[in-house]
Amino acid sequence: MLVQRDSSINPQSLDKIDFITSIFRSTVSACNFSSMESPVHFTEEQEALVLKSWSAMKDNATELGLKFFLKIFEIAPTAKTMFSFIRESEVPVEQNKKLKPHARAVFVMTCESAVQLRKAGKVTVRETTLKKLGATHLKYGVASEHFEVTRHALLETIKEAVPDMWSPEMKNAWGEAYDHLVAAIKAEMKSLQT
Repeated sequence: MLVQRDSSINPQSLDKIDFITSIFRSTVSACNFSSMESPVHFTEEQEALVLKSWSAMKDNATELGLKFFLKIFEIAPTAKTMFSFIRESEVPVEQNKKLKPHARAVFVMTCESAVQLRKAGKVTVRETTLKKLGATHLKYGVASEHFEVTRHALLETIKEAVPDMWSPEMKNAWGEAYDHLVAAIKAEMKSLQT
């Protein structure tokens, strides 16, 4: 599903969001924690596609993370207001010194959780990271539209990073892996509401 530019996103929701870079600084680990109720069904073929493409991208994670975020801002320009370190800066977004490490951390966390999905049978990020992700997303009113924009930007970034490997099957594998990460974040958000 392609995301429409800005017209599908509530600007008031975007203005409420202020992600904190430190949330994403924790490294991914294979902890025995998941907010998802049932095991993930991620095939060997999907795993192979994700592993192969991540291996090709890993060395360029900083550059790709920045491209990923710039795509988010291209799709939804008002998303820049979600980040205090961008909102409070007067330099062009691509030159913002705090964006690059934040973007890299988010990109790596997302990709590493995808790589470990089949082996672990669930989304595997540090428990504290997932709790912080849920709390922050809940606090700032992150909605499904925000996750859709991010999904589209992620898939486009990967497609451009590995064009010779890209296929409908790879798109589906990465999309499913991302959807499982989002489901875990949303489950954590829901658990905090009760």
